[in-house]
Amino acid sequence: MPDTATLAPSLSLPISGMTCASCAGRVERALRKVPGVEDVSVNLAAEQAQLRGTAPLAALSAAIEGAGYSVEETTRDIGVTGMTCASCSARVQRALEGVPGVISASVNLANEQAHLRLLPTVETSALAAALEKAGYALAAVTEDAAPDAAPGHRAEVELGIAFLLAAPFLIGMLGTAFGQDWMPPGWAQLLLAAPLQFWLGARFYRAGWRALRAGVGNMDLLVALGTSAAFGLSVVLLWQGVHHLYFEAAAVVIAFVLLGRYFEARAKRATGAAIAALLALRPRTARRLDAAGQEQEVALALLRVGDRVVIRPGERVPADGTIEAGEAGLDESALTGESRPVEKGVGDAVATGTVSLDGRLVVQVTAVGGDTRLAQVAALVQAAQASRAPVQKLVDRVSAVFVPAVVGIAVLTFLGWLLAGAGPAVALLHAVAVLVIACPCALGLATPAAIMAGTGAAARAGILIRDAVALEQAGHISLVAFDKTGTLTEGRPSLAALHPAAGIAGEAALALAASLQAGSEHPLARAVLQAAGGQPAAAEAFRALPGRGVEGVVDGRRLVLGSTRVLEENGLQPGPLDTLARAEAAQGHTLSWLIEAGSAPRLLALLAFADAPRASAADAVNALKAQGVAVAMLTGDGPDAAASVAGALSIGQVAAGILPDGKAAQVTAWQREGHRVAMVGDGVNDAAALASADLGIAMGSGTDAAIAAAHVTLLRPDPALVPATLAITRRTLAKIRQNLVWAFGFNALGIPLAAFGGLSPALAGAAMAFSSVAVLSNALLLARWRAA
Repeated sequence: MPDTATLAPSLSLPISGMTCASCAGRVERALRKVPGVEDVSVNLAAEQAQLRGTAPLAALSAAIEGAGYSVEETTRDIGVTGMTCASCSARVQRALEGVPGVISASVNLANEQAHLRLLPTVETSALAAALEKAGYALAAVTEDAAPDAAPGHRAEVELGIAFLLAAPFLIGMLGTAFGQDWMPPGWAQLLLAAPLQFWLGARFYRAGWRALRAGVGNMDLLVALGTSAAFGLSVVLLWQGVHHLYFEAAAVVIAFVLLGRYFEARAKRATGAAIAALLALRPRTARRLDAAGQEQEVALALLRVGDRVVIRPGERVPADGTIEAGEAGLDESALTGESRPVEKGVGDAVATGTVSLDGRLVVQVTAVGGDTRLAQVAALVQAAQASRAPVQKLVDRVSAVFVPAVVGIAVLTFLGWLLAGAGPAVALLHAVAVLVIACPCALGLATPAAIMAGTGAAARAGILIRDAVALEQAGHISLVAFDKTGTLTEGRPSLAALHPAAGIAGEAALALAASLQAGSEHPLARAVLQAAGGQPAAAEAFRALPGRGVEGVVDGRRLVLGSTRVLEENGLQPGPLDTLARAEAAQGHTLSWLIEAGSAPRLLALLAFADAPRASAADAVNALKAQGVAVAMLTGDGPDAAASVAGALSIGQVAAGILPDGKAAQVTAWQREGHRVAMVGDGVNDAAALASADLGIAMGSGTDAAIAAAHVTLLRPDPALVPATLAITRRTLAKIRQNLVWAFGFNALGIPLAAFGGLSPALAGAAMAFSSVAVLSNALLLARWRAA
């Protein structure tokens, strides 16, 4: 592998060969030793390592192979246009090998194709961008040479052969239960068991040998040791002419282990279905408009920022963009969980994967490939699924000593039965049963399988959970604090009233306020501009006053528009407008004061804004209370306006008139009282509080600063998703606890039962396979969860 392929800031490495929690821990330790790796988290259920750093891909692969595992790779053939000589092909090769995740590239100048070995996660758009930067272009792409269906089909065939070979042994075991001797003759048992042991079971020898070479043990080593002992003993007894053999102890165990692996693989694919479903929303082609305005169907990978594309009714949006022409209702349910169509028109943004229901749209592309909202959502879900929950540390510590301990127990079992007077054959069979029943697969899958299923179910509902730590925090929240404007309310305020002070007309005051607000994106600014009916010239020297308002110079006059706090800072009193202000606040209106600042400050007008509560806000508050969670509200608005909204929504705790740092301080105060606090917000003013809270929840319609500071992002501005977030996280944590109790309990009961002769190796193999499947099936029950 070339050293030119290096890690991106974040990269997922698919890893094969891991079978238990100790495997995941071993891979993680091996990768941490590679120079340039900053952070690594290995997920057994997803069979992936999530890394950050600048280590060469070759070094990472070598470290993984040195630990006894391997990096999964695939092949891909792409067409390249623009090559004219040998130096071109060399340049193309270097460009492709420079893409993070590409292992090697072989470029053929004659047929203008490149054959790639790469990680399955590498996006075609990344290859196209690298070629374009080098001065060439992507011509065509073929499907991966190793599609996912092939390994699944091969596993089914091998499983069928395994049970055909094991069937005579299963019939013989059934006959033994009824006092009949239905076992095949000894030579036939050998012919049936040998292919199972050394062909279908060869994987256990390979993986076990790699583990031994790395100085560690894993589940494959346990199976290889146990079945080899049973097979070897049977061969010796057959050679000696003994009729009663133990080939079934090896053959049936291997068949059941393969059955367990097959169901595990299917279940693992199901737990990761959320990502696959998200990425499947991308269409394969797009209708691009050329310079003459003609539609041309092109591969999705060939789209570039600035291109114009056409979306017809019923088609999916191929890339993020802005509507240039047309109107349509868009179905965004697959991306945001919102079931109702969202009306879009000129100037509105559209996202990849959404569906135009009833109109033709012309869209200018603003983001493609990994930069689209869909890809970023999928990346967030994948990162969450690859993260390691704090409870997993206990599992890692247990797994580190588990396999050596099991081998020791098996040796003690063998010696104990010998000392008790049993023959070597009986003692060996009980030791084999210990080795087989002690498989730690269920233990390793318990936590990551539940995390993958839970975060996937949440993503389908429009809830993005950043990582497993956030998931665990969310499960223990005792108080939820909501920001008011844009979170509990619609965030689209309107100017309800304007009361001018003496000496100024209402129209003049509104014009001054509109000029001052022309440079602001705040919802109140949009309300003022809408009321003024135009877009006046922006104020000079405009600046925001965080949590208070704005100021600027209009026609040579320094104006300030803001809260009552601004009024006080300028040494002014409401005066005659006080009665009107109290009446407006009593109706739940937000108050702003227009002031002419300077050496002699003067009050110009009172502006009152109305912002209706969101339709689901009251139900969300009631749902949280039903979960036993306290609800509070934080706002920069005055006490009267805050109390009006809080009363309408039945919120008892209100902190009003506070600045952004005051919100964070209030969150900290609640934490000191013993609360585990979740903060829900959508604005820049909420970022500090979101970061300070035990759990920060950002509305997806909010600012980038709020979303970046949050632990959970809601893809649609619906307060009902807050109780849904706590519900799915609590249910996921419950599944983790159930799985760990089952996995620990299974081994705690199974090992002594096998050691004292209560389980045959064949039954131990079946029970071991059932244990892993039970854990995964329990986790998959989370897929049925739906937000209320």
